[in-house]
Amino acid sequence: MFRDMRRKRQVLVKEECDKILKRGTSGVLALHGDDGFPYAVPISYLYDGSKLYFHCAKAGHKIDAIMRSPKASFCVIDQDRVVPEKYTTYFRSVIVFGTIRIIDDEREIAESIEKLALKYAPDDSAESRKDEIARYRSSLCMLEMMPEHISGKQAKELMNPNIIS
Repeated sequence: MFRDMRRKRQVLVKEECDKILKRGTSGVLALHGDDGFPYAVPISYLYDGSKLYFHCAKAGHKIDAIMRSPKASFCVIDQDRVVPEKYTTYFRSVIVFGTIRIIDDEREIAESIEKLALKYAPDDSAESRKDEIARYRSSLCMLEMMPEHISGKQAKELMNPNIIS
């Protein structure tokens, strides 16, 4: 169903893809937008090792697109270092294909918001985090993406341990 990568030597193993998804802080979510146009939007996320979580407003382009089609892709760029003298970039990225659902169970919403808050404000106190979540909870929607296929690729130069990544 999903295409094989053409440059197989540059494929990242699953463990490396997982590390990139866990350490990344933002990516680009691509959905089926209005009038058949792709809708790709930069967004913060959390990867818990099996699923991706996003937060957004309860209404808008993202929600409309997900209601139209839950299929999506999400791309995280781990590195993109321009090397002008070689007319190239030393890149490393991961793409996730999967389906998105709007979380409607209150327990799941609370758990996913808490995980997201811990990722982006790990040093905040539990009480402060709880207050911040409560302040925005009524306008917040949580999304869950279930990966069906994850692939990662890096520049061939990064495969050489003598190249500084």
